[in-house]
Amino acid sequence: MKTIDASMLAKMFLAGAKSLEAHKDEINELNVFPVPDGDTGTNMTMTIMSAAREVAGLMDAPEMKPICKAISSGSLRGARGNSGVILSQLFRGFTKVIRNEQEITVPILAAACNRAAETAYKAVMKPKEGTILTVARAAADKAIELADQTEDVLVLTQEVVAAAEETLQKTPDMLPVLKQAGVVDSGGAGLLQVLKGGLQILSGEDVDLTIENTNAENKDVVKKQNFQYHLEFKLVITKPATDQEREKYKSYLVAAGSDVRNTQSGDTITTAMDTNAPGEIITRATGLGSISDVTLTNQMMSDAPKASEDKAEGPAEDAEETEAPAEAAAAEETAEHKAFGFVSVCAGAGMAEIFKGIGADYVISGGQTMNPSTDDILNAVDHVNADTIFILPNNKNIILAANQAVSLEEKKHLIVIPTKTVPQGITALINFVPDDSAEENEKRMNEEIGHVKTGQITYAVRDTVIDDKEISKGNLMGMGDSGLLSVGTDMKTVMLETLKNMVDEESALISIYAGADVTDSDAEDIRTAVAEAFPGLDIELEKGGQPVYYYVFSVE
Repeated sequence: MKTIDASMLAKMFLAGAKSLEAHKDEINELNVFPVPDGDTGTNMTMTIMSAAREVAGLMDAPEMKPICKAISSGSLRGARGNSGVILSQLFRGFTKVIRNEQEITVPILAAACNRAAETAYKAVMKPKEGTILTVARAAADKAIELADQTEDVLVLTQEVVAAAEETLQKTPDMLPVLKQAGVVDSGGAGLLQVLKGGLQILSGEDVDLTIENTNAENKDVVKKQNFQYHLEFKLVITKPATDQEREKYKSYLVAAGSDVRNTQSGDTITTAMDTNAPGEIITRATGLGSISDVTLTNQMMSDAPKASEDKAEGPAEDAEETEAPAEAAAAEETAEHKAFGFVSVCAGAGMAEIFKGIGADYVISGGQTMNPSTDDILNAVDHVNADTIFILPNNKNIILAANQAVSLEEKKHLIVIPTKTVPQGITALINFVPDDSAEENEKRMNEEIGHVKTGQITYAVRDTVIDDKEISKGNLMGMGDSGLLSVGTDMKTVMLETLKNMVDEESALISIYAGADVTDSDAEDIRTAVAEAFPGLDIELEKGGQPVYYYVFSVE
């Protein structure tokens, strides 16, 4: 087999997407930290599926340039999380080499693999070995090595996949944290599945290339498919929309989740569905009109231990529905044009209200449990009527997607403040000075977020060992900026031990944000205990409403 044409390339890509989708749950479980938001597989799947839907629409008459554009553009805009962004950059580099070719030969394929790895490495500020980047580099090196030894694209691909798999198994030797957790790199594992899917097509295997979202029969199935949220809301259509546009909107809902139920009465559409992207859905809905009666249920929280101290080890009841005001997920476009605007990412209605209260123009629903895509961020930017817009990712796994949005935005000046936590984002926004220049504000905000220490408490979803600490499934874990700080079964003990590792002589303020699964009385008990343990510090307590993380707190 000496060449790959556009039709074969498209089939290989779709097969890679299907392979990744089929293995996303096991990839999620490779997360080093045993937290309930291990979502590498989900992020990579949603990234590639964004492009796969576009490629599937071109299968009737596939041509190389349109296929390459669909792969590159679809994945770039749909990229979620660091792993998803890196995957999209691999596709971007690969398609740059082949887009003007009629057929792909071994030398072209090898050059494309090499360009893919180079592009991905350049997209990461501090590339780390033992990750998806290492697996991509190994695959490219093997392709270059064989480029003048064979003319058979099947042989080359077989060797490339073998090299990628061999390198993936070596990643624990490159990153001690992987070795101690007993896992290989999750991003590299996702890339391997994409490569294996493409090889299946080249090898002549029969692969189902249908790209669709299968409706789940019940919540248990939904949870297995990683649809974390159940979303309900009403949309009143107030903007001119043709029947075709309304149907396109409904089709979008089906593609963005599962078990979609739409009830229409006149210009009002009531929607109930399961999804991983509630913020993106709300954003799309506000493009047609106004929304109300929004409720968001975190379906994964039913697996968590309860937050109250006396029941910390017991199974939790199903999570209660948490109301999320429409403006918490998507704000209407600012009426008055201004010089500066802010887009912030956070999870929880309380967190969103805090950001809105201190000046955020638009809050994207997402964070630890659901990383927004590059397209989500660009859609948010469209809603802010300002020349310069500061983006606060508030999560280290969203910063790359935000930076990617900067490179794709053509009309407005975007500045990413690399906030890795919600408390850092709050500090950045509080320190904004309207009369100063964009450059002065950027410098000040970057300096101030460096003074914020962040901690958070969640629960373990499996047994493991991290930083020589034995962790059992269901244990409470206190984590700080530097990693795991405390493990136990008593909420108060874990909270205080975590804080003792964070507070120093210069500390003056502890801010505590209670999660969706924490009662007011439990939160007040924690506040009292913290105040008694640190009598010289000011203690603030807010209702954050964030899922999965019982408490998020900062020390300043």
